[in-house]
Amino acid sequence: MTSKPARPEGCTNFKLRQLMRSVGQHYDAAMQRAGLKSTQYSLLSHILKLGPIQPNVLARSMRMDASTLTRNLRPLADAGWIVIGAGANDRSRSISITESGRQKREEAQHHWKQAQETLNRTLGVERVLALHALIDDSLDLLSTLDTKTEE
Repeated sequence: MTSKPARPEGCTNFKLRQLMRSVGQHYDAAMQRAGLKSTQYSLLSHILKLGPIQPNVLARSMRMDASTLTRNLRPLADAGWIVIGAGANDRSRSISITESGRQKREEAQHHWKQAQETLNRTLGVERVLALHALIDDSLDLLSTLDTKTEE
């Protein structure tokens, strides 16, 4: 008697969205104490680490759609936390973090660390490490799917 291999039940997209909503709400609640959304903290962190950076390079590194990036950068620029200026040529732009942006990110980093530590305690460090590895592996595999779709 041979048994059939287990098959996933339900929609993977739906399950991932449920997880993302739950995790996102947790981080957003923490970031709210610094007056930010978790996406804004992530953007400030990436710009600090990679900047000055062109918008298309930032979008690629964050696996984000260019129009979504532009929409999410606007409040940061309006608050004076980033500057979107001229790039290397007339057709390019460059994004840089300002001193007030560095300060805002530093303020928020304390709240982010608390949120991460709470998540680590709740899920267990081993599960968080396994989740990170599974996500990284999945993103690598899906990146080949993305390039095949573009062809």
